[in-house]
Amino acid sequence: MVLIGTLVGTFGTLIGAGGGFLLMPILLILYPRLPPSAVTAISMTTVFFNSSSGSVAYARMKRIDYKTGLIFTLATLPGSVAGTLFTTHLDRNVFNIIFGIFMILFSAMIIIKSKLGDQSAPYDKIGLFRSRKRLTDQFGHKAEFSFNMLTGILISAGVGFISGMLGIGGGIVHVPALVFMGFPTHFATATSHFVLALSSLTSLGTHIFEGSLNEYFLMALCIASGALVGAQIGARLSNKLKGSVIMICLAAALALVGVRILYTSIVVFF
Repeated sequence: MVLIGTLVGTFGTLIGAGGGFLLMPILLILYPRLPPSAVTAISMTTVFFNSSSGSVAYARMKRIDYKTGLIFTLATLPGSVAGTLFTTHLDRNVFNIIFGIFMILFSAMIIIKSKLGDQSAPYDKIGLFRSRKRLTDQFGHKAEFSFNMLTGILISAGVGFISGMLGIGGGIVHVPALVFMGFPTHFATATSHFVLALSSLTSLGTHIFEGSLNEYFLMALCIASGALVGAQIGARLSNKLKGSVIMICLAAALALVGVRILYTSIVVFF
């Protein structure tokens, strides 16, 4: 479990997705009888520790847009609680099918973005709810861009529900969404990780209150401890990879796990 957590934490931090999208299919395959609430509770524990550790690493690199991250976090909180509570009413096989479909959709969205190329809006673009950013990281990489804050808030609200329901964190939606809106990839992954650290704490607290972790606390703790180490490794590796490579890796991973879970669940369902 510790080794799984390390691998999940490394790749999750590398792409800013928290690792939940990888851990969830692993848990679904290894433990087919666990209820959805327990699986998501274990995953969100890992997402919280992974994203918190990764956020510390990205903070040192000065790649987090804190103001935008805090606004997006507030937008995710209501949906995160609602999605977490929703899992207690889902049949396990129905949950698997929903999970698989979302993974494939996320992968397709990222591939479409890569085909479109860089659609970043210029810094001086004028428009309602337009937010402008000038960011410089620890290594001297500078970025000037603008994006629609209202669009980001609305996306974040939906991300909160999806992440709470699926137990994957919102990074797999937030990263491509931020890139679509104009964020450079490396700043998008770092800011997404910061949002994950705060929003996943809400979901984890809801799971604890509901008692979903009572019988699986040790398993969750072992995976989360590995994710703490993996997060630091992933953040360091992010300096060695181009943004396009990171997004391709994310799309490939999502498609793979989505098809695997969806195929198995449909066979069982019918």
